[in-house]
Amino acid sequence: MALEEKREKRPPVTPMMIEEEAALRNGSRGLPPGPWAEAAGPRPRTTERHIAVHKRLVLGFAVSILALLAVTMIAVLLSVRFEECGAAADGPPRAGGNGSLSGVARQPPGAGQPLGRPEEEARGGEAAEEEEEEEEEEWQRRRELPPWARPRLPRHLRPLHYNLMLSAFMENFTFSGEVNVQLEVRNASRYIVLHAHRMHIEAVRVAEDKLAGGVRVARTFFYPQTQVFVVVLNRSLEVQRSYNLKIIYNALIENELLGFFRSSYVLHGERRFLGVTQFSPTHARKAFPCFDEPIYKATFKISIRHQATYLSLSNMPVETSVFEEDGWVTDHFSQTPLMSTYYLAWAVCNFTYRETVTKSGVVVRLYARPDAIRRGSGDYALNITRRLIEFYEDYFKVPYSLPKLDLLAVPKHPYAAMENWGLSVFVEQRILLDPSISSILYLLDVTMVIVHELCHQWFGDLVTPVWWEDVWLKEGFAHYFEFIGTDYLYPGWNMEKQRFLTDVLHEVMLLDGLASSHPVSQEVQQASDIDRVFDWIAYKKGAALIRMLASFMGHSVFQMGLQDYLTIHKYGNAARNDLWNTLSKALKRVGKSVNIQEVMDQWTLQMGYPVITILGNETTDNIIVISQERFVYDSDTKPKDPARGDSSYLWQIPLTIAVGNTSHISSEAIIWVSNKSEHHRIPALEEASWLLGNINQTGYFRVNYDIRNWKLLINQLTRNHEVISVSNRAGLIDDAFNLARAGYLPQNIPLEIMRYLSEEKDFLPWHAASRALYPLDKLLDRTENYNIFNEYILRQVASMYLKLGWPTNNLNKSLVQASYQHEELRREVIMLACSFGNKHCHQQAATLISDWISSNRNRIPLNVRDIVYCTGVSLMDEDVWEFIWMKFHSTTAVSEKKILLEALTCSDDRNLLNRLLNLSLNSEVVLDQDAIDVIIHVARNPHGRDLAWKFFREKWKILNARYGEALFMNSKLVSGVTEFLNTEGELRELKNFIKSYEGGAAVSFSRAVETVEANVRWQRLYKEELFQWLRKSLTQ
Repeated sequence: MALEEKREKRPPVTPMMIEEEAALRNGSRGLPPGPWAEAAGPRPRTTERHIAVHKRLVLGFAVSILALLAVTMIAVLLSVRFEECGAAADGPPRAGGNGSLSGVARQPPGAGQPLGRPEEEARGGEAAEEEEEEEEEEWQRRRELPPWARPRLPRHLRPLHYNLMLSAFMENFTFSGEVNVQLEVRNASRYIVLHAHRMHIEAVRVAEDKLAGGVRVARTFFYPQTQVFVVVLNRSLEVQRSYNLKIIYNALIENELLGFFRSSYVLHGERRFLGVTQFSPTHARKAFPCFDEPIYKATFKISIRHQATYLSLSNMPVETSVFEEDGWVTDHFSQTPLMSTYYLAWAVCNFTYRETVTKSGVVVRLYARPDAIRRGSGDYALNITRRLIEFYEDYFKVPYSLPKLDLLAVPKHPYAAMENWGLSVFVEQRILLDPSISSILYLLDVTMVIVHELCHQWFGDLVTPVWWEDVWLKEGFAHYFEFIGTDYLYPGWNMEKQRFLTDVLHEVMLLDGLASSHPVSQEVQQASDIDRVFDWIAYKKGAALIRMLASFMGHSVFQMGLQDYLTIHKYGNAARNDLWNTLSKALKRVGKSVNIQEVMDQWTLQMGYPVITILGNETTDNIIVISQERFVYDSDTKPKDPARGDSSYLWQIPLTIAVGNTSHISSEAIIWVSNKSEHHRIPALEEASWLLGNINQTGYFRVNYDIRNWKLLINQLTRNHEVISVSNRAGLIDDAFNLARAGYLPQNIPLEIMRYLSEEKDFLPWHAASRALYPLDKLLDRTENYNIFNEYILRQVASMYLKLGWPTNNLNKSLVQASYQHEELRREVIMLACSFGNKHCHQQAATLISDWISSNRNRIPLNVRDIVYCTGVSLMDEDVWEFIWMKFHSTTAVSEKKILLEALTCSDDRNLLNRLLNLSLNSEVVLDQDAIDVIIHVARNPHGRDLAWKFFREKWKILNARYGEALFMNSKLVSGVTEFLNTEGELRELKNFIKSYEGGAAVSFSRAVETVEANVRWQRLYKEELFQWLRKSLTQ
């Protein structure tokens, strides 16, 4: 089965296993050989005297036996007691009190042995080490890795249920726990191997369910290389039996961003603390011993003991709460459905909440700081969550599976949010919204993060990928539905048809055009490989492929297929082939026969994407030549797989194509392109007609044409751009800029396309142009002829800037304006005008900042505040920087805090930029998750690029220690600091740094080198060509 192919194969039965099983069988039947066996046989007849003597002997012997039995029982009891209790800790109390098992964790701290490996200490350390060495040698002789050294957990055990009892000590940031795991034995073994990391194990016990006797633990040990804890038993566990594993442990509530960690906030001048979890992808093992792989679904029963001044939350509702006289309370939560460890969650905090209820009775609560709840900052998120649950239930035809959903807004978190089932955690900036000071852009960001996390309650939580190689099965769907769900909330915004292109498709194609890219589905062998699959390839390329799939299947058939997929696999795991098979069956039901797996394997198992080139055949009417090749920005870069050059890549491409002229465009036709080069007949292809491929950019590929067709398209845009759809106008701009950057097109073509923008009234083409210009601007912003490029862009923007003007202050208006497209267009044009130095734009920004400083009233329109703040800091003196710095510290509105901090990076003063970089590593001043943004924004500033690059190299050890384990963070930092380096000297610095640095982010650095090499190559080959054309254009 395809599902099994992705799992590690079960280890073969070995001679050692057979011997262990035989020993177990022999030891459980009959009597051992020897004198007692003979005594049990028939005896000869004897005299009465002999009988009397025998009676006295037997009586004496019976007394001896009874004494021996008594001594043995006492020894056994003492041994069991020792195994249960282990050694006591000098740290926090263990999970105990109400809800703990009797006889466990009641021993006072300090009694008994010091913390360590209790079983080994009982027998003596030297003996344990000798045993360990002997076992290692045995595995080496068999030429097998021992089960604890393998990259995946051995398959001989399966967890069925966890009973987890925790005590959280917020005064010293420690916690203790007792976990009882019900295990099902699939293959006999005397080893229990499960994940545990950065914790102290106090005691271990193994017992067979429903039987009084325990299974003696021979020894236990940690194996840090694979982050596992190993329990070695005296005998093998029997197949198809159920056992209970009890582990008592304690650990720290870490001051970091993963596992069970702490965060804080200030209320009324008092610093308050909270504890919250982040387990995805492999950090549940830091909070409790567990089988920390997504395939090991089990049910969970959680109890949390905490001080009564706090409340606790988990995936399920509180079932009962037991209050103690000493001011502590234990919350017992309902049992979960079958679920994986990575989206288990809990929190201990003193937040307050507001709630609502869906039509189907799901209770939705939003928990946040009391002052944020009081201001109503969570009301928007709460209300759209209720509507979105109802939307997803209707779309998927699968009810939400839990009785409640809590949204938790925390000050510190490594990611925007985490989809824990029933307890989704958000960083405050992505869920709290104050309508009086939040822009449309901020509202959109909050909305889409919530839509994304709620989709995960179905894709990820209800149906979970078998293994991390297919993480896109959850992240790609959640990213795609960000746009579908937002369209449901705001139908006029056309998110899926428009904004998806610029924010997802165009963005990820930049990354996937590098030779160092990777497939959406990529092999993951060990824990260190897992982090690298969580990148924009999984999220954004996954979403783009899903959108392409939905387009060629038809949206209604696609929706029907998703409903079947979720229904079949709910509460279980699924692999990509399960999805392909279900979608193929949905197509068959409507009379279509497409092998979805055959088509989509080429898109998910190959890296990169194709560029389709359409050439007119000058000798034959109505015949065109369509070819495909892998698109790469730097054709000189060695392929990632040397055995497979770019020429061997082939895709089955659903190419939609249309023919147009000055006043009309035909309906689209679909051509499946599967060869390197194909000839196709296109009807009605006249002399003045042009061709347009990839209609509305539903496909994940670029389209190039011969120069004649490009000229016809540019002419059409200049004369009557509305003949071509908004989506395709944006697509033509993005394709042209990127084809030119990679050398497929002359440098002037994209800039000639831009000329029509003075007549463009739609937001999307302007947004596409702005995003495409950005990397080109960064390639040129430190060159001596930059002013020529700057002048050309200002000329293209000037007329639309004058037409649109500035927005009025809209503090009293509804945040969600009906004219979303118009306001976003105005914002985009103002941003371009101010960025490239339009004098009126600069004057307006300076006036608004000066008015704020003099009146202490912020009358700057919400939708352009970030632009005005940045422009003001850049143009004006140090006093303005200090004013913004003061406002950053004083404001409590998270949306305002974010843009104030980013504005500080816009300064032209290198001393201020250095000061900000150094302050960014102070967690009391800048939150951990925001420090990365500070460094990256300074790197984007031409006055600070070299400063950020130097700071990054000098502080790498600190940065890697802080962010190295957090998904995205290190790769985001490496990319953000290096992506616009573009000189030979900077390239040498990067390569030298990589040679000398220690640890982490190897894939990110490899990608960085390729990016900088492409930048240097572009400077060498195309920079002068571009400037020559610009000079000529400006003099005409």
